Amino acid sequence: MYDLLEEGVINPLKIQDNTFRDGHQSLLATRMRTDDMIPIAEKMDTVGFWAMEVWGGATFDTMHRFLGEDPFERIKTLKKYIKKTPFSMLLRGQNLVGYRNYADDVSKLFVDKSCEAGMDIFRVFDALNDFRNFQTVVERIKANGKHFQGTICYSLTERRMGGDVFNLKYYVEKAKEIERMGADTLCLKDMAGIMAPFDIAKLIIELKKEIGIPIHLHTHYTSGMASMVYLEAIKAGVDIIDTCLAPFGLRTSQPAVEPIVATLFGTTRDPGFDLNVLLELGDYIETVAPKYRDYLAKHRMSVIDTGVLAHQVPGGMISNLVSQLTEAKALDRLPEVYKEVAVTRRELGMPPLVTPTSQIVGVQAVLNVLFGRYKMVTNEVKDLVYGLYGKTPAPVDPDIQAKVLKNYKRGQTPVRGRAADYLEPELADAKQKIGSLARDEYDLLIFALYRQSGEQFLKWKYGLEARPQKIRAKTFEEIEKEDQALAAALKQVCLTI
Repeated sequence: MYDLLEEGVINPLKIQDNTFRDGHQSLLATRMRTDDMIPIAEKMDTVGFWAMEVWGGATFDTMHRFLGEDPFERIKTLKKYIKKTPFSMLLRGQNLVGYRNYADDVSKLFVDKSCEAGMDIFRVFDALNDFRNFQTVVERIKANGKHFQGTICYSLTERRMGGDVFNLKYYVEKAKEIERMGADTLCLKDMAGIMAPFDIAKLIIELKKEIGIPIHLHTHYTSGMASMVYLEAIKAGVDIIDTCLAPFGLRTSQPAVEPIVATLFGTTRDPGFDLNVLLELGDYIETVAPKYRDYLAKHRMSVIDTGVLAHQVPGGMISNLVSQLTEAKALDRLPEVYKEVAVTRRELGMPPLVTPTSQIVGVQAVLNVLFGRYKMVTNEVKDLVYGLYGKTPAPVDPDIQAKVLKNYKRGQTPVRGRAADYLEPELADAKQKIGSLARDEYDLLIFALYRQSGEQFLKWKYGLEARPQKIRAKTFEEIEKEDQALAAALKQVCLTI
């Protein structure tokens, strides 16, 4: 088996760096500021990455809401320093960078302005793998001459790939559908880190027989399997993988790039990166990381979550569940909620657990545990069952459908068409409501995507209200004092028990 890497045709692995987006989104609540990216931007451009993911996902929300930064300015600014390496973003299909489906007029303008700002590669996914939710954004990506990466959200029916929904046939058929849509590359997106190494090797080998476009693999280290997954995928012929610089790798982020580069050195799949340059870049990240340390999860010793191997709940979804139960003073019921998530998910049509369906299923599971099954139903669950997010991978349970849609304002018979076809245009109304506060189409989009927080940001942007203070880097002396104070407090607690 190992001679596949030691001998044969030279086929360098391509690597995308996710440090500036998914790395700090996964570990530090997406709080990294543009100012902390600039000092290494030019050196990052020399590494030879296939692309750098710098935007999308939760960055748009966090930047304007919590950091007081213009999301579009991040792309424009980084483009001044990173001139050779293409920029990649995560685009939630018709959800764009929000948590609901937006009307087609908003979707078209968003893609156009993102391209204008400097985006090159659009990783487009839909939480239900309903590719009808790709149509509008893909049309504009292609019209702008940019790279369309069609994405399949990886999920499981049972512990390994297989079962009645998420089996080999499901993924192969979805991949062929994406290729027919004109995708330049295919991405397999494992948001929960639940891929098994031999499953992914089998899947890639089969996909290589069925499709002709390059295969890009994205996973998270959450379960501890990610590096094994990558190694088996590399041997199976995967074309591109996602990694982060080590300080922003592992835990619920991607595998670190440095060990992979060292592992592949001198093999047929050697990416040809200079390890010393990567180490220098990592050293810089270590110098800015302390200012964000309070966002790093510190509630457990282990840097992996072995529980995800059983319950399959992504890390971000777990934090939401914990927050909701803590607020309800019912954190002790978390094990019940884990079990309920699996049941609720199956009843609602087996949606992959990724934004926004992870939140939709998770919140309903919490309500089911606290108040009785479907005694309280969120509007989002009603919209999901009605079809406003698209077609679920499996049919919704008929009894649950009837219960959820009883007295629903839109009716009791779910729609079957493309979700956005049931949405009215939004831009004219947004423009009328925001008025002169939006000075260009970038401003208009910020408001259209996030009405309340977007308006607040524009007031900050144009000096009508004070911006939030920037996060100051803590010194190591301050960190040491904080740790000493925490240790003293814990000691005092122990003495009183």
